[in-house]
Amino acid sequence: MLVIDEINDAAPVALQAVKLLALYLSGGAQKEKALSSLSEWLSDTTVSSNPTLLLIAGMIYTHEQNYNEALKHTHVGGTLDLSALNVQIYLKMHRADYAEKQLKIMQQIDEDHTLTQLANAWVNLSLGGVKVQEAYYIFQELCEKYTRTVMLMNGSAVCQMHMDQFEEAESLLLEALNKDSKDANTLANLIVCSLHLSKPTARYLSQLKITHPNHVLVERAGAGEAAFERAVQSVA
Repeated sequence: MLVIDEINDAAPVALQAVKLLALYLSGGAQKEKALSSLSEWLSDTTVSSNPTLLLIAGMIYTHEQNYNEALKHTHVGGTLDLSALNVQIYLKMHRADYAEKQLKIMQQIDEDHTLTQLANAWVNLSLGGVKVQEAYYIFQELCEKYTRTVMLMNGSAVCQMHMDQFEEAESLLLEALNKDSKDANTLANLIVCSLHLSKPTARYLSQLKITHPNHVLVERAGAGEAAFERAVQSVA
């Protein structure tokens, strides 16, 4: 990977933190090495307060689903990046109330910043009800302002599904799939959308299994299949 090869030990802490994330995402032994190095760096008072290192630590521990450990390093905030990550973490913990508090901090720093707008959409989507429509408008405005990225299209599609507009959501997700056929969110959302439309999901689930074998939907499908097999054997 280019990032790993190009960043050496003499690079600034911020760049080395990015390299650490690249190592972690490489998986296998590199992942374990990255987790060990991260723990050492966070124990080093000379670098442990670096905002980029804290951000990377939050991202890695969130990926590990160790949300308490992630917040231990990101709760200090101070930057839009850290606050945005805090919003994501709190939403994953189903604490929309804390996510709203982080959003307000972001709005005080820069209400019109793209990260603030995205965080606003995430929170609105989590709150549900009439807020979903507001989230949809934000995603649409960002698509018009910048470009129709896969992430923004998925955001809009999820809003449409919450508003029972499954056919419109499917159309948008298929467009996103054409942009990136391996995107985990697109495949997962197409599975959910197809189920609501009573359409086959095998193609998307198979693709998700191949490209993202550890995805939560793949694990749940595997657990369901195993439970079914046990039930069949018990009555055979």
